[in-house]
Amino acid sequence: MPAQSPRSFSDGDATKFLRQGYASLNAGKLKDAGACCALVLKYRPKVKEAHFLVGLIAIEARDWPTAKRAFKSVVAIDETHTAAWAQLARTFVILGQYSNGASALAKAVALKPSDPLVQDVVGTVHSLLGDQKAALDWYERACEGSKAAGFQLSRAKSLIFLGKLTEAKAALETVIAQRPNAAQAHWLLSRVQTAVDDRHIKVMQTLADAEPSGSHQIPFFQYAIGKEREDLADWAGAFQAYQAGAIARRKEISFDETAEIAMFNALEQNFTPNWLSNQKEGHPDASPIFIVGQPRTGTTLVERIITAHSDVSSAGELQQFGMAIKRLLGISSPKPMTAQTITAAARDIDPKELAALYLKTTRSLRPTSKYFVDKLPVNYLYAPLIMAAFPNAHIIHLVRGAADSCFSSYKQLFADAYFHSYDQKELARHHVRYRHLMQHWRTLLGKFMLDVSYEKTVVDLEASARKIIDFLGLEWQEACLEFHRQDTAVTTASAVQVRETAHRRSVGRWQEYREYLEPTLSILRAANILEE
Repeated sequence: MPAQSPRSFSDGDATKFLRQGYASLNAGKLKDAGACCALVLKYRPKVKEAHFLVGLIAIEARDWPTAKRAFKSVVAIDETHTAAWAQLARTFVILGQYSNGASALAKAVALKPSDPLVQDVVGTVHSLLGDQKAALDWYERACEGSKAAGFQLSRAKSLIFLGKLTEAKAALETVIAQRPNAAQAHWLLSRVQTAVDDRHIKVMQTLADAEPSGSHQIPFFQYAIGKEREDLADWAGAFQAYQAGAIARRKEISFDETAEIAMFNALEQNFTPNWLSNQKEGHPDASPIFIVGQPRTGTTLVERIITAHSDVSSAGELQQFGMAIKRLLGISSPKPMTAQTITAAARDIDPKELAALYLKTTRSLRPTSKYFVDKLPVNYLYAPLIMAAFPNAHIIHLVRGAADSCFSSYKQLFADAYFHSYDQKELARHHVRYRHLMQHWRTLLGKFMLDVSYEKTVVDLEASARKIIDFLGLEWQEACLEFHRQDTAVTTASAVQVRETAHRRSVGRWQEYREYLEPTLSILRAANILEE
């Protein structure tokens, strides 16, 4: 770009470079887009649209702290910038700053946004805050104002969360009619319907084959193809698709196994009986119920059983406990927990302060019932800190056969989580570490944590449900057996399955794929945790 002097850099130049910056962003050239913003802001630091573009670039790069600063700059310049308030709200929530997010969202809503793009973001923030009904309302407003497929896709996701699967299917078909290669829409469609023939598979395979190498669309297509081939009991075809999806997804993400090993070692080394006996008094609040374990092991099923009880409501998968640990240690990074953080937490954190911060930061997300469920599976990492912080609370740990647990994760395309699950060996080694850690926790926590078998629950629902409700100290209610009748939202990968009664279809499903799973099975077998 040519050198400019402050005097020669006109408003027209700013407009030109911003236009060029947006074009670069749309083309995926983030570095070029950023250079345009930097040039404009060098000479015109109060140009709000340049700050706004910086925020959009940061979102694309998943640099949420930079996005937050950029959108805060926009609203500091112009308090009526509705889009910036909406994006700032989204950024706050993703960073775990829920109170700030709710405040920014209120600012955006008060400005009565009429732009479908802004309405869609407002809907997304409501969804992230757990209010799926409000999210759907905003998505529908966006759809009324624009026929763009992206808004229908947002609406379809919300409909799935709310269990409105017929409407969701129609919305997804609308998206695909407009954008035949909308991979995420095909993937969601595969989840809300059971394939009866291979027509949709053939369409998706053709689209996947047309994608350039490294396309972000490929994992969506391949996991969808795998699911529908599994519907048709085409086990070889299903595995081939799942494997292709996993390979493509693994190239997109970064998983530091060495760092994870160090973190697991730090957990066992720091949280010991001696550590526990030297803890200060925790918080007396008994309202949290933590459901933990590996993903795809029945955590959502058990959550629905519990929340069918009149004294219990769901708060969803809350990130706040891990974030509270970091905040008390002065850590602002959204990166995964490290061995150093675990060591510092064991040494420096006051349990009562940890509990108080967790309760404060979840207040706007918790229902008003006597008890609430925090169903973030990965909270198993913090089980001793949970017990120290809330000695009157409860942890329910889901247990599932190792091979089924691993394969269930392997065939699932997750959002930004569980990065160990896209390579069979990495996944199996992670599972061995997890199993070892949970045995350590059982020794440490005793009766504070209840193990619940997924297999036993689906075989004898009432026996498991009664055991769980008794563990929680609640009076038995028959509604706990009718969990599938609840109309509350479910925002996990199990959003479709939990609308059904408990079933055994997935128990032992890995056996259909045995010949393809030797990389996983050999590691589980060597660790003596493979149930054959």
